[in-house]
Amino acid sequence: MSLQDRAPRGALMLGACAWPLLALPGVTQAAEAAAPTVDTVIVTGARNPEDPPVVQDARQRLSETPGAVSVISQESYAGRAALALDDVLRDAPGVYAQRKWGGDIRLSIRGSGIGNANHNRGLLIAQDGVPLNEADGYGDSQVADPLNTRFTEVYRGGNALRFGGALLGGAINMVTPTGRDAGYDAQVRVDGGSFGLIREHAALARTHGDWDVYLAGTNQTGQGWRPQSQQNLQFGALNVGRSFGEGREVRFILNGSNIAQEIPGALTRAQFDADPRQAAAGNVANDQSRNQRGLRGSLRTTWRLADGLTLEAAAYAVWKDLDHPIFQVIDQQSRNYGAFARLDWEGQAAGRRADAYLGAWARTGDLDSNFYVNVKGARGAPTSRTLQNAEAFDVFGEGRLFVTDRLALVGGATWGLARRDYRSFAIPGAAGTFDLDARKTYDWIAPRVGMLWEDEGGAQVFANLTRSVEPPNLGSMSPTNTGFAPVRAQAAWTAEIGTRGRRGPLLWDVTLYRAWLDRELLQYTVGNGVPASTFNADETVHQGIEAAADWRVAEGLRLRQTWTWSDFRFKDDAQYGDNRLPIVPEHFYRAELRYEHPAGWWVAPAVEWSASDIWVDYRNTVKAPSYAVWSVGGGYRVNARLSVFVDARNLADKAYVSNVQAQIAATAASAAYWPGDGRSVFGGITWTY
Repeated sequence: MSLQDRAPRGALMLGACAWPLLALPGVTQAAEAAAPTVDTVIVTGARNPEDPPVVQDARQRLSETPGAVSVISQESYAGRAALALDDVLRDAPGVYAQRKWGGDIRLSIRGSGIGNANHNRGLLIAQDGVPLNEADGYGDSQVADPLNTRFTEVYRGGNALRFGGALLGGAINMVTPTGRDAGYDAQVRVDGGSFGLIREHAALARTHGDWDVYLAGTNQTGQGWRPQSQQNLQFGALNVGRSFGEGREVRFILNGSNIAQEIPGALTRAQFDADPRQAAAGNVANDQSRNQRGLRGSLRTTWRLADGLTLEAAAYAVWKDLDHPIFQVIDQQSRNYGAFARLDWEGQAAGRRADAYLGAWARTGDLDSNFYVNVKGARGAPTSRTLQNAEAFDVFGEGRLFVTDRLALVGGATWGLARRDYRSFAIPGAAGTFDLDARKTYDWIAPRVGMLWEDEGGAQVFANLTRSVEPPNLGSMSPTNTGFAPVRAQAAWTAEIGTRGRRGPLLWDVTLYRAWLDRELLQYTVGNGVPASTFNADETVHQGIEAAADWRVAEGLRLRQTWTWSDFRFKDDAQYGDNRLPIVPEHFYRAELRYEHPAGWWVAPAVEWSASDIWVDYRNTVKAPSYAVWSVGGGYRVNARLSVFVDARNLADKAYVSNVQAQIAATAASAAYWPGDGRSVFGGITWTY
């Protein structure tokens, strides 16, 4: 029996052994009375003195996870022009975040959604726990403003169980500042630079007794490096909280966005070699763009019910309106609603220290979709009308039992249910339209087991085995007049082992993982301007290393590095053999050497090195070239309130392919190459009170 065959059985057996019992309140209080006076969480060595307390607390909380996690503070990117998620996640190990155009980022963890034609799949992207994904799992990251994010949590792979769900990539959660943790009473920031970029940001943070409020807005405009790249963006955030004593609060959070971005399009290889700055002719002729407005609101509470027992719960709603002229004009409105609740418990089980959580997450969404002929960016005759609904429900839990003072065994699982409901209408005179009412339901159980050990100095070693399941989104199910296409849910077992900690001037985080996938959801472009088709592969393997090192070389001098090895391939496939999967380079490295002078100025040269050619197609016939891009940043803190920075990128004006779009077999006519931006210089000034 192969490891892949043994994994489900072994995981269930280990989970039964490792799972600590969730105590009833009376039992919990009795156990707490007998609990030894030791730390109740495992922490990752010394706290980073550069991080404010709210970020330190987040790092401590995530360090309880027996797997790969990261926390990124706003302070870590405050001295550069962080315009989108790729800038925020630059130093997160194992995260592949590459810009295609504007704020459209190809975002993947451990190969999640790598074949997706556009936007996000296989990874939960959330803001304050509210999904930016639609209820069927499809979503994008453009609506998140880095300047309205206090810190970002990254849960790689199955380590996102705390959010519910069971996706291969895990979860990324961006947390809005509050009036108590923003770090200032008022802030004004102005950025500008190459390609006509101007960004203005203003924020207020106040506390009054038990109340606190954070209010902020951002306006951003720019022309872009390529033609057909103009953007006009606005973001807003409101966070109002009321404290009811230690460990008890209620909070209302509202985030809004207005996004208008032109789309320059991907190029053929010949077009890229001739002039990487040009836009695709069809994109210009049809004025292709993405115009979107949205509101996301949540009412949430954290409530300490008793010593060692806390409830976290929320209800949320999301509204989005999309006007999207591409190969056709897409006009969509969506509404998503949800609620989640989670109990966190600390105490004793079987006479040993233990902690656990148990939660549920329900969500539903409906989307009204209308397609029209694109007439130079305007709507022509209707070509499609559909109503698309999705529902999902997850029950999840995880427990830790400390079998020794330093070793914890971990067991958990999620049970999930997902429904897809699709209705289309025949349009008189529109060829290819049809009446259809189709439904499909998926359900699964995804167990997880692991261990976490910490030495006296705070260094950790962890290991886990996790099952992930991803049902196809509605766009992947390609409905026809006979029903949904026969696309099945993707499933995988992922094993990982890693270590993290600090020794003197060196901080490290290294994870080795291997995922065995069945029915991986892959996509390919079937023609210029035609939506991607989705298919299930037979068996694929995703394996790699996610490594980060932060070394304080000397007083004021720090070297920060991340390296990701990604080996994604088919396994004995009837059509593709053991070919590598396209999109993600096998080796990807980033480094920054930062010097900070006591007088308040700093300088930081950096390199981004995609050290391997990227396969463009599943047949492994064409590659996009590797590249290295050099940048340098610098800044000066004039006084306690005023600071300035300069961010110069791609100093050598290197022409490079930032990422590609998957093909079955690439040809000279394949418009599959997205150029990276040329040389640019940005600067900013921040006033804080």
